[in-house]
Parts: sequence; structure tokens; C-alpha cells
Amino acid sequence: MNRMRKFYIGFMRGAMYICTGVTAVLVLFLVGYVMGNGIPNISWELLSTKPSYLSGRIGILPDILNTVYIVLATLMVVLPLGVGAAIYLTEYAKNKKVVSVIEYAAETLSGIPSIIYGLVGMLLFSNNFGTSLLAGALTLVIMNLPTVMRTVQESLKTVPQSYREGAFGLGAGKWRVIRTVVFPGCVDGVITGCILSVGRILGESAALLFTAGFAHTLNGILEGLASPGATLTVALYVYAKEEGEFGVAFAIAAILMVLTLLINLSATLVGKYFEKRRSV
Repeated sequence: MNRMRKFYIGFMRGAMYICTGVTAVLVLFLVGYVMGNGIPNISWELLSTKPSYLSGRIGILPDILNTVYIVLATLMVVLPLGVGAAIYLTEYAKNKKVVSVIEYAAETLSGIPSIIYGLVGMLLFSNNFGTSLLAGALTLVIMNLPTVMRTVQESLKTVPQSYREGAFGLGAGKWRVIRTVVFPGCVDGVITGCILSVGRILGESAALLFTAGFAHTLNGILEGLASPGATLTVALYVYAKEEGEFGVAFAIAAILMVLTLLINLSATLVGKYFEKRRSV
């Protein structure tokens, strides 16, 4: 019996080592392959110019700016909605069945394929605002709302109930308790939700193909939101699939890879910073 148990423990330990090693090798191979093919194709001209089909020049500056515009527009809408919904569901809602239904609906929305969001966004927003970055941003708001809401909601639940009771005992009102006691204690959840949303916005392409289009036009932020435009992920698809410019596609992929790594690192550092502040 002891031999069988030792064999089982050793087998499971070895299987976990193998799974961990395979995962690490795949991640390192993917990062190395993308970086190895992408970094040599990155140049200042590529990053600082717009495409010119007459001269054959390729530039991704419009795509970089379009990505910045759509990230800002999405966050300006999704953060107030997500944080407000989380505060209401956690602090104000009395009917727990309704709260459970809303939480279930949010989790269901998180699992819907992005191509379906693109179809819905095209019918709801593109038909009303035209194919534009604004239509794409509104579609991304719907996609990221469950992530922000659930992240902030779980962070609100981590604030000890004794903090609220102590503030109420000092005569503070409900909103004052939330604003001065509860919310500062969960600000890391808000920031984490924001960072996760930025990561998903940067990586989204299917929904934006339906709603934002793939124009490589250089515009200001207001004009750009009202016009069609390609983000970096959409530009990657266009250059690789439609134009066969795989060098440019790998360069964009390397840029997106670096941005993703920076976003994940930022989320980790922010979490550690606020965890350290709480423990002090």
C-alpha cells in the first residue's frame, strides 16, 4: 500500500513537472518566435509615418493613434458604468436574487465570443453612428463591462464589514462611508479592472472589423472617433491576410506582445503596491 502510494505521488509530481515544463516551453517559444521575427522589422519610419501607397511606404502611426483613441474612449465609458454597477450591487442592492441574476448574466456575457459582439455592435452602433472608432469603442464597452464590474465587486467584498460599522458608528452616512472608507480600500480592484480592460481592448480584432473598419487614416481624436480606423490588431490582420506583408505583421505582433507584457507587469506591481499599503 505504501509502495503504491509513493508511486502515485511520484507519478503525479512528475506529471505536474512535465505539464509545467511544456507550458513554459510553449510560452517562451511563442514570445521568442514573435520577437525574433518582429523586432528586426521595427523602424522609426514604420512607427512615425502613415502609409503611402504611391511611394510604397508602410507606416503604422495611424494605427497606433487609433488604438490610443479607442482605449481612451472605451475606458471613459466602461469605468464609470462598471464601478457604479459594482458599488450598487455590493452596497445598496437589497434583493439578493436580483443580484445573483445580474452576476450570472455578467459571467455569461464574459464568455460570449467576440465575433457575436461585433455583429451586435454593427447592428446597434454602426448603423446609427456609421463605421467608426466610436462604434467600436461602444462595442468594447459592452465586452469589458462584465470584467470591470466583477473585478470591482469582488474587491469591494474584501473590505472588512467592521470598517463600515465603525464609520456608521461615528455618524457617517452611507455614501460618505463608501466614498471615504470602502472605496479607498478597494482602489486596487478598480485599477486592476482598468488594466485588464486595456489588455482586452488591445487584443481585440474580430469585433472591431465589424464596427471600426480598417482605414489607415491619420486623424485627431475627435475626427478619428467619428471616422473608420484600424487599431494595431486589425492592422496586423490586414497586413498579414490582405496584403501579404508578413514583416510588418510580425513587427506589429512584437509591439502588441511588449504592450501585453507591460500591462501584465503593471497589474502585478499595482496589486503588490496596494497589498503592501494595506499591511502597513
